[in-house]
Order: sequence, then structure tokens, then C-alpha cells
Amino acid sequence: MSLKMKKLQKTDIRQEVFDLYDAYAHNKLQRREFIEKLSVYAVGGITVASLLSFVMPNYRDTLLVNPNDPELDSNFITYNSVKGGGEIRGLLSKPKQFEGKLGGIVVVHENRGLNPYIEDTARRAALEGFITLAPDALSPLGGYPGNDDEGRAMQRQRDRYEMLEDFIAAFDYLKNHKDCSGKVGVVGFCFGGWISNMMAVRVADLAAAVPFYGGQPKEDIDKIKAPLLLQFAGLDKRVNAGWPEYEKALKKHGKNYQAFMYPEVNHGFHNTSTPRYDKPAAELAWSRTMDFFKKHLR
Repeated sequence: MSLKMKKLQKTDIRQEVFDLYDAYAHNKLQRREFIEKLSVYAVGGITVASLLSFVMPNYRDTLLVNPNDPELDSNFITYNSVKGGGEIRGLLSKPKQFEGKLGGIVVVHENRGLNPYIEDTARRAALEGFITLAPDALSPLGGYPGNDDEGRAMQRQRDRYEMLEDFIAAFDYLKNHKDCSGKVGVVGFCFGGWISNMMAVRVADLAAAVPFYGGQPKEDIDKIKAPLLLQFAGLDKRVNAGWPEYEKALKKHGKNYQAFMYPEVNHGFHNTSTPRYDKPAAELAWSRTMDFFKKHLR
């Protein structure tokens, strides 16, 4: 069967296409340049349009948790980020039935605002027995616009250290929530991975941090008190380049950390909405993440 007559599969796509998408998703390429470079790989019955459609996020068909799951109490709230962007909107999720207090998790989005994948991830964590808050750092600009291209453009308008303050404020909100035990961790993806690392540096009473393919801090690593679980994609040369120096500093200062490198998977392998998603690696990384939080937040 020709490629024209069948749905594209991940195995039909060369690694260079995933690398191009990574560059585009991280603002290294403009859309026009991305499409022009993508056209090189439109061969053998594969069109530029089919490639573009294949690599772009599909949120409609990839959610793992029903937003109206009857076992969840999941609603949008607002909180105040005094040092950051002011009033921030976020998705607060918790189990409907629970005893005692819940450990808290701040769930930090990528470089495009609070999209459906991150909302889904926050609900997944809540179903594991946590109270989660997934803030939208685009709140001061009107919030996630409904598509990632505009979301990336909007997020570039904000200072990343100001956004860091928004997530630190989310930590404070969760820690003081009536249903929270006071033990609060953070998990973040891409930009959110950098936020997770930076919160470990900045927040002395952070209980645990799980950065997924996140950029590394360069200073004050000695101030980290939270245990770290670091998740890396084997094919992610851009992020992985900074890991050896970071690990060296963590060892130097005797920090509590575990790091996992998932071979032959791309940056974004946990994100269900794009073909970078790798189910075995994503499920293993998520299982490790939940076990880590259950150990440190309960």
C-alpha cells in the first residue's frame, strides 16, 4: 500500500523531521522556514501537508483522562502572584473521595501555556491521590489561546523569571490549601522542566521535584534541598548537553537525585499529543514519577 493511501506512521518519518519540529517548537525556526525545510522530506508519496498534520499536536484524540471524570473534582481557580504576573488562572484537581490531607503537586506546562495535554497530566496525577495545580503563565496576556503556535508567541512576551515567580506562588497556594498536607512537589515538562529545576533552587521547603527534559540551573545548586528525579530523552541533544555539568554540581554538593535517560526517544516523549510520544518510555517515566511523589509527599 502506498504512503498516499495509508495513514502515516512514526516509522515512516525520518529523525531529521522530529529534529526540525523540535527546533520549530523551541522558537529556533519561524513557521515559513520550518515548512520549507520540511519539504525536503516530502518524498515517496509523503506530502508537506501530511507531514505537517502528522507532527503537529492532536489534543482531541489523545487525552487519557475525561475532563469530567466522576472521580475527580477539577476546576479552574485564580490565585495572586505578587512578584510575578498578578492574577494567575490554574486548574485545581483532586480526588472527590479522600481521607485526611493530600500531597500537592504543581504541574508546569511547556513553552506554550496551559494546553490540554498539561491539563490532562494534572488530572492524571490527581487520580493518583494528590491535589494538583496546573497554572497558566499566559494568564496576564489573556491565557492559553487555544493553539500552540500562538501560545509560543505569547509566552515569548513574558520574562521567564517572572513566570518562575508565578509557579512559586502556585506552590504557596497549594501548600496553604485546606486539603493539602503541606508537602508540595513540582513536575514540569520542557520549559516546565527548567521551572522545576529552578524551584528546587529557589524554594527551600519544596518536597520533591521532577523535571522532564528541562534546562539546568547554573548557579546556587548548593541551595537545593528537595530530592530530584530527572527524566531525559536519549535523542534530546539540546537539553542533554547541560546535564554533565549539572550532575557534577549535584554530586559536588551531595544532593539527593536520581536521573533516568530513556534511549532512542525524542524530547517531548511524554506528550501524548504528538508523534514524539513514546508510550513505553512515557508510561515508565510516569510510573517512576508517581512512585517518587508517593514516597516524598505522603
